[in-house]
Amino acid sequence: MSAHFGTRLRKGAVNTTVAALAVAALAASQAPDVTADGHGRQTAADAPSAADSGTGTGAESGATGNSPYYTDLPPLNSPNPAPSDGSSTTPAATGTNEAGIPATVLDAYKKAEAALAQAKPGCNMPWQLLAAIGNVESGQAGGGNVSADGTTITPILGPVLNGVGFANISDTDNGAYDGDSTYDRAVGPMQFIPSTWAWAGRDGNGDGKKDPNNIYDAALAAGHYLCRYDWDMSSTSGMRSAILSYNNSTDYLNTVLSWLEYYRKGTHEVPDGSGSVPGNRSDDGTGSTPTLPSVPTAPGTPGTPAPGKPGTPAKPSTPPKPSTPPKPSPPAPTPTETVDHLEYAGATSLTVTAGSTSADRVGTRAETAAGKTVAKVRIRFTIVGDTDTTFTGGETVAVIATDSKGVALAPALRAGEKTGDFTVRATVLGRTVTALDHKATVTARAADALARTGDAALTCTAGGEFATQVEVKATYKGAAAGKVAATATLVKSADDQSTNDKGPYFKDAAGNPVRTLDLRTDANGLLALPTLYADDTAGPYLLRITTTGGATLTLELTVTAATPDPTPDPSPSESASSSASTEPEPTASGS
Repeated sequence: MSAHFGTRLRKGAVNTTVAALAVAALAASQAPDVTADGHGRQTAADAPSAADSGTGTGAESGATGNSPYYTDLPPLNSPNPAPSDGSSTTPAATGTNEAGIPATVLDAYKKAEAALAQAKPGCNMPWQLLAAIGNVESGQAGGGNVSADGTTITPILGPVLNGVGFANISDTDNGAYDGDSTYDRAVGPMQFIPSTWAWAGRDGNGDGKKDPNNIYDAALAAGHYLCRYDWDMSSTSGMRSAILSYNNSTDYLNTVLSWLEYYRKGTHEVPDGSGSVPGNRSDDGTGSTPTLPSVPTAPGTPGTPAPGKPGTPAKPSTPPKPSTPPKPSPPAPTPTETVDHLEYAGATSLTVTAGSTSADRVGTRAETAAGKTVAKVRIRFTIVGDTDTTFTGGETVAVIATDSKGVALAPALRAGEKTGDFTVRATVLGRTVTALDHKATVTARAADALARTGDAALTCTAGGEFATQVEVKATYKGAAAGKVAATATLVKSADDQSTNDKGPYFKDAAGNPVRTLDLRTDANGLLALPTLYADDTAGPYLLRITTTGGATLTLELTVTAATPDPTPDPSPSESASSSASTEPEPTASGS
């Protein structure tokens, strides 16, 4: 045992060196907001806060329930750089076994990176980070032990999360994912606990299912999980916060960063099932702690009988009377087991404008039957109803732990464009308690003022078209009101707002006259109307523009009569002919 323990210490020293180099490399290559001491540990000034690690945001147990992970670090020698010219004739990069990633697993990481670049471009997710986490969590799905569609051939399950050496998470999925209806277990190549997969799960291979045992689904879900809360992987602080939210451990952070830097220097594809699987876990693979051999105690040391005087036999000690073992006390109930009901805390209902984020947040308080608040209880908030609204992380489910006052606040709501009512439902994870519903409403984007951007007169000759295009700007409380619905109508008069049947008009796609248009302001609140035309009726006319929210602007249009063409002067021949025709005929004489 001593020799084995010494080997572990020597290996730990090497691993610490690798971790230090990786953290230093990350700090040098990204924003300068991470420092490290000589052993690769974060300094006290840079220790992760609750906000960084995810605590207080429903991630107190991380995506994995803080399950054990592989602690092996990459070798000090870097892999050969991968080819960058994209040519299929260029030989694939080769390197150590640790640098090889099974083909299907590598494909899943790269496809997840591409999907996230479209869905969450501000996250800047590199596939190497997904690969680093996949290696630390499952050794790249057990060395690529997956089928052609990416599903693990043998299920990958973490230990039972029963509070013995790990988090205590009662069953949340009735054993659907992990086969355990009493406690939860981390599942699949990215090791999601069922309660996290319930909202973070994704369909990465397009088969219509969200399966945590499928590397395509799990890799995409891990990417979305890491990118929530608008964390940016191109910044050190954003990446650190994201990794710590996956597993709240600085050792875990350093291990992942070490593999990230290793993979960034080059990887190569290996056949499925032939990948290198790490051999050391954070729980030594069993959850046990090595026991050091006992050391004999020196004479005279407290607890060792002193020898008697020379020649005098030592008095035999009186054996102690057998004691009655105490009755085992029943285990204290967990905080979750003491919850009797939920009460409103914070806003009970919310109204948010389409495209904006709510200023208030719905909240709930966990209480016992006697009305005492309960801390450290996980509350699941779920958006229910026909809506495209999400929480600020882009998800429709969030799990939040109650604070010292028993209160859990849901993330702020980010409204989409779909208006209407929906519900934010709060439930207690791991306990059957009546749900608490919060009403929410998304109202249409609105403007409270309209103003023309120019002052040129709006005039036109009958039968022609207006040379000046009408453009207005919509605002709401002084700020530009983008994407607000508006209606432009040629009305009969200031007192009669019905649509006019003569005068100026717009043209539809077929070129037919129309005098009412439904429009929408652009992102900057600007609204440019189409060209206006005039029929042959002269006179003053009115154009009325209205928006959602009550903003109104009436503009005067003037159509002038067309000037008739002047009568041309007669030609000389026409004048002579005209004169001749007017002279009197001669009268006969002598009659």
